[in-house]
Amino acid sequence: MDPKKKEFKDIDEYISSHPKEVQKGLQEIRAAIHKSAPLAKEKISYNMPAFDQNGTLVYFAGFKKHIGFYPMISVLDTLKDELSKYRTSKGTLQFPHGEPIPLKIISKIVKLRVKENMDPDRKKKKSKSLSKKS
Repeated sequence: MDPKKKEFKDIDEYISSHPKEVQKGLQEIRAAIHKSAPLAKEKISYNMPAFDQNGTLVYFAGFKKHIGFYPMISVLDTLKDELSKYRTSKGTLQFPHGEPIPLKIISKIVKLRVKENMDPDRKKKKSKSLSKKS
């Protein structure tokens, strides 16, 4: 089944649409997120697996050559030294198939995202940073 051509109802359905070797990595990431944010709720957003706790924490998705992990730019900036050996682009990390997934880093990112989402001033900070760009 081609994951791009289907609307997924839940994360189980999304993961099962991928080849077995990709499913393993997706399940590892899912488990690491649950362990790091036990109160987070699973959802499908933008047709990708996502976790929500006071707002979206992270997204992840399987691709032909890698798994994409989308934790929001603020966290990537905070951890840029630790993430230097991974391929990144604006707001994303890429984990190539066949290489170990850095579950400790994923856990750290998720915990930082929970903390960010719990910050009562985060919306004020976000709107200030947006107005500075104008």
